Formats: sequence, structure tokens, C-alpha cells
Amino acid sequence: MVLAVLAVLRLASGFFIPLMLGLVFTYALSPLVDWLHRRVRIPRALSAAVLILAILGGTGAAMYSLADDANDLISSLPDAARKLRDSINRHPKKTDTALDTVQKAAAELQKAAEEAGASGVAAPNRGVARVVVEKPRFDLREYLWSGTIGLASLLGQGVIVTFLTYFLLISGDTFRRKLVKIAGPGLAEKRLTVQALDEINAQIQRYLVVQLLASVGVGLATGLCFAWIGLKHATVWGIAAGVLNLVPYVGNVAVTAAAALVAFLQFGEMRMALVVAGSSMVINTVEGYLLVPWATSKASSMNPVAVFIGVLAWGWVWGVWGLLLGIPILMAVKAVCDRIDHLKPIGELLGT
Repeated sequence: MVLAVLAVLRLASGFFIPLMLGLVFTYALSPLVDWLHRRVRIPRALSAAVLILAILGGTGAAMYSLADDANDLISSLPDAARKLRDSINRHPKKTDTALDTVQKAAAELQKAAEEAGASGVAAPNRGVARVVVEKPRFDLREYLWSGTIGLASLLGQGVIVTFLTYFLLISGDTFRRKLVKIAGPGLAEKRLTVQALDEINAQIQRYLVVQLLASVGVGLATGLCFAWIGLKHATVWGIAAGVLNLVPYVGNVAVTAAAALVAFLQFGEMRMALVVAGSSMVINTVEGYLLVPWATSKASSMNPVAVFIGVLAWGWVWGVWGLLLGIPILMAVKAVCDRIDHLKPIGELLGT
């Protein structure tokens, strides 16, 4: 059954990923919609529409205002890579390292084995033609077509997630009441269902608050630190660091490597590239290994080892989206397992 569930989740990722994203966004935005509906007396449909449009409009305006800096930054990456390669080639190694010695020894052994084998094996027939497999050349049209299809698919999923989030927000607690109603005829089953839903709601909202504060902190610290160092487009780097901080274990590495490469292009010194990379690593280490694990454990009461393994598993199932959604899914699984007798060992395994 576990293998069948994993196969369905992997094959039907195009359905489950937008659904999970819509649920996560609903948990994040529902407190604001509830507050507008109860205190300001704005209908849920109108408040949800205004909130989603404000978020989309703000995101689009921010992207438009930073588009020039982002384009300059992206266009400088090939020059940075070329300059780094030239710098490495400009300083040849004077002495062979241990790895070079091992490689030379392996080449000599292979040459000796070929000569020994050639002495005892008959020469190949002269009439046999050799077949050489050539790699296909780069096709610009195919590349543009695949990129266009990928962009269209991403935009389509974004539209689906937006409408799904809107419909879930305007529904309020309708599905919550329906789940409690179908949980069972007894009062105990309904009470357990209410407790599980309340815990899932509270834990996911606390986790989202922790991640939002951590991303804002990483973005501000990265932008200010890079500006103090003198790196160009520090604001873009800060926003990129804050956004990619939501991707566990991968986003920080990408920002650090790209920033170091661009710093080498700008300053022309490996020392400054190391300073930029080191400052980024210090910020991400303090945030990722001290502050966020402590805050997440307080918010979710989950075992860090189980969380790490679970995130890797969901990353294998859904890729980058699995890394983003893995922890909220584990929180929901733990809340359910803690209240079902034959699943309590799983909740105990995930707990602190």
C-alpha cells in the first residue's frame, strides 16, 4: 500500500502539487480573510479577491521595478564564469598533486593492459566499419519550444493555484464541518477530528510565520552585508536570498555560489569572492542551523532528524516542490497519527 501511494503521488504530481500549494496558501491567508470578515464586515468573496489581487499586484510591481538590475546581474554571469576559467588556466600547477599521480598511474596500467590484451587477441577484420555516435547539435528552435512549454505549464499551474486558493478562502470552514460530520457517528470520533484539524491549522500557521520571518531576516541581512562589502545589485541579491531561503538546503547554496561568482567578476580577486561567499554562509548557517531549527521545533514539536529525512523523501517524490511542501505535510501526518491508536508509533517517531 505504501508503494502504491508513493507511485500515485509521483505519477499524479501535476494534480497533488497545486492542491497542496493551494492548501498551504489558504492556511497562510485565512486569518486575514477571517479578520476582514468578522471585524470589518467585508464579505469573504470580496476580501479574498482583494487580498489575492494585492499580493499578485505587489509581486508584479516588485519584479518590474527590479527587472533591470536582475537582467544586468544575469547577463554578468557568463562573463564571471569565463573570467574564473581564465584565472584558473593562468596559474598552472607547478607540481603534480596526489590526484594527478593516481590518474597517471591508472593511465599507465590501462595502457599496459591494452598492450597485453592486443598480443593475445587477433586483429579485427579490415572490412568491419567503425561506428561513431555523434552527439546531436544544439537546436535553438527545440530549446525555445521546450522553454516556452515549460513557462506555459508553470503559468497554468500558477493560475490553478490562484483560483483554488480563492475558492478555499471563500468556503471558510465548510470543509472542516463536513469532515467533522463524516468522521463518525460517535462524539469521540468527532472530538478527535476537531483536535487534529485544530493542531494542523495551528502548526502550519506557526511554521509559515517562522519561515516568513526567517526569509525576511536572511534577505535583509544578505542585502545589507553585500551592500557594505560593495557588491553591485545588493537589493536583488537580498530578495533572491530571501525567496530561495524557502527552498531547504538548496536555495542557500545556489545564492552563495552565484554571489561568489559575480563578486569575482566585479572585484577581479578571489579573496573578495571568498569574502562574499563566507558572509553568505555565515548568515545562512546562523539562520538555518540555530534560529530556524529552534523556532520550528517549538512551533511543531517534531524531530529534526525525522524532518530532514522526510524532506529528502518528499524532494525525491516531487522535486523542488517536495522540498517546499515536505514539512507542512509531515505536520499534518503527525497530527493525524497522534490521534489514531494503530498509527501512534509513527507520530512518536516524528515527535521530539
